[in-house]
Amino acid sequence: MSENIKPSKKIYSIDEARILAKKRLPKMFFDFVDGSAGDEKLSEINSFSLDQIRLEPKVLRNVEKRNLKKKFFEVEYNYPFGFAPMGMCNLTWPNADKMLAKESVYNNIPTCVSMASTTTLEKMYELSLGRSWLQLYIFQDENFVMELLERAEKIGYQVAIITVDVPIQFRRAKDDKNGFTVPFKIGPRQFFDFATHPIWSLSTLFSGIPKPMNYVTSKKGNKFVRSESRGSTDWETLKRIRSAWKGKLVVKGVMSPEDAIKIKEEGADAIQVSNHGGRQLESATSAIDALPLIRKILGKDFPLIFDSGIRSGGDIVRALAFGADYVMIGRPLMYGIGADGANGLRRILDIIKGELSTTLGLVGLTDINKINSDIIAEKFFKDLKY
Repeated sequence: MSENIKPSKKIYSIDEARILAKKRLPKMFFDFVDGSAGDEKLSEINSFSLDQIRLEPKVLRNVEKRNLKKKFFEVEYNYPFGFAPMGMCNLTWPNADKMLAKESVYNNIPTCVSMASTTTLEKMYELSLGRSWLQLYIFQDENFVMELLERAEKIGYQVAIITVDVPIQFRRAKDDKNGFTVPFKIGPRQFFDFATHPIWSLSTLFSGIPKPMNYVTSKKGNKFVRSESRGSTDWETLKRIRSAWKGKLVVKGVMSPEDAIKIKEEGADAIQVSNHGGRQLESATSAIDALPLIRKILGKDFPLIFDSGIRSGGDIVRALAFGADYVMIGRPLMYGIGADGANGLRRILDIIKGELSTTLGLVGLTDINKINSDIIAEKFFKDLKY
């Protein structure tokens, strides 16, 4: 049971979890999680830009009791954050998907299931007790996407996320150097990498080699090819998806206010402001810089989710202050799992929740729903009030 998981005693910060994961995982898979596009600077810029946002401490407020519950899509969650969609999580550690699902139940937060998940969308929905959202890319064979939407609707999924910022996959140097491809090709370098990480290798061998299970279980016999182009995705594609999916539709990977307006007009229920964690256009701006511009043009009521660069509970508060309604976390979860499995994941979440609650109180608030741009210290940022 997830309630019996004990937070790892090895981890005292997210940075420390990253260091431990780097030692424990094969280089190929650590770099897959940790790496970014091109020169990899955008991933650093995402976190740096968040860190530049300074909050204004407030004193002599009674902040003894603090509420972190947040409603999104008319569902009340215990926290204002969930788990971002991440493909092939079980490469980080066996049963990583299961760990995420169980933590979504334990914390009452959503987990986003990638179409490239190493666990089927059916199983993830079962494990998360219905807290799963489905994430999709639009490949050349659009029929496969429609099949997944039909499966999701039949199971009971209420939210689908369409990721639109990967029409062409940007070069990722570490993956190229390590020979990371899907389907996998094992050569001398990869064999040595696995041999020098025996605990991961034996655990993975006993648990079964991870596969993209939504593809494996497809009736159409689709195969996951990571490098496959998605370049034909356009506004007409979005219209077809909107027409086919009757649940809530999130469009993820939006950085342009102009695009945001059009996506809203096409009937999306929410937009996820994201630069893919720095894993796509290396010369893009930081995601947090785009967030208030998109909030301003869409108005205060349109639902916005944010990801890219979140590394602390304080970062979640910053994103909410800049206009996000909800936040998604990615890499820190994988660092925790890579460092110490389910115990590591529990510890990372405890750290983030603690920082979130503390930050809320130190800016003089007792309710996460009361966060707005007034808590931001610099006048420059206050000019972006929403």
